[in-house]
Amino acid sequence: MQLVINTYGSYLRKKGNCFLVRKEDDVFEVSVNKVDSILITTAAYLSTDAIKFAVDNNIDLVFLDAFGDPYGRVWHPKLGSTTLIRRRQLEVYDKAEGLNLAKKWGVQKFDNQIEFLKRLKKTRAERKDELERCSKEIEVLKERLKSLKGTVEEKRQTILGLEGMASRTYFGALSSVLPEKFKFEARSRNPAKDEFNAMLNYGYGVLYSMVEKACIIAGLDPYIGFLHTDNYNKKSLVFDIIEMFRTFVDETVVYLFSKRKVKEEYFDTMQNGMSLNKEGKAVLIEALNETFEKTIKYKGRNIKTKNVIQFECHRIANNLLGKV
Repeated sequence: MQLVINTYGSYLRKKGNCFLVRKEDDVFEVSVNKVDSILITTAAYLSTDAIKFAVDNNIDLVFLDAFGDPYGRVWHPKLGSTTLIRRRQLEVYDKAEGLNLAKKWGVQKFDNQIEFLKRLKKTRAERKDELERCSKEIEVLKERLKSLKGTVEEKRQTILGLEGMASRTYFGALSSVLPEKFKFEARSRNPAKDEFNAMLNYGYGVLYSMVEKACIIAGLDPYIGFLHTDNYNKKSLVFDIIEMFRTFVDETVVYLFSKRKVKEEYFDTMQNGMSLNKEGKAVLIEALNETFEKTIKYKGRNIKTKNVIQFECHRIANNLLGKV
């Protein structure tokens, strides 16, 4: 589970084999064995004992801004694996192998979107035709992506264009299944223009921290990407790999809106948009924890959803090393 500190002035310290959290007059303990990461979303106090306790147990402390984007983390300084993986990331970038990786991740993203729309279609008879049409449009774009040849550098804009077209179709479909007052016109980032995007953006921020951690554990360099460009201090590979897992967040957020679990008071208005407030973050993170703890079928075995991210990152690293 993710331990979330989202109350201003909360205090985190170590107590025996547990983390102790004090917020206002409330105190609770969580066993270290139940915690995968600690998210801190507000001003809080941390004892050095708690920080060392987390580091010793391979638990990262992630600091999120108001939009859910990680702006810092505390973790152990060890490399996840051999540096040969990092060398291979650089070597395959300008080869067909690099493009094949970028295509594979894009195809998986499209497949996930198509599958999610098909599941929505089963329970929304009134939207069946529209959801079917959107699924077929994304399927066509997927086939165009699969047919690309060359290098990432040569095909980057084509891939981004295909992803952009698929995104407009996909999010148009998601908007159509939401309650009338929460429908939205298009994807909007920070700041979000509507409630759905505000919640989605925050969920993606939480997912981003999970993918970055999985990359490091697998020995992948988060800064050496393929499709996303290598800007200064930009963790390009995380932006590449996260695409395969966004539907975990999409499905969670759509569920919350569809089941009328989202209230207008979960959002604060701000200049040019809105953001998710403390109450909204608590509802979303609880739902995300349930999603990531859920057991699903993966490569012929049952594992928790959160472990799919780690398995995929290890698989990418092994492929770079020539291991299947």
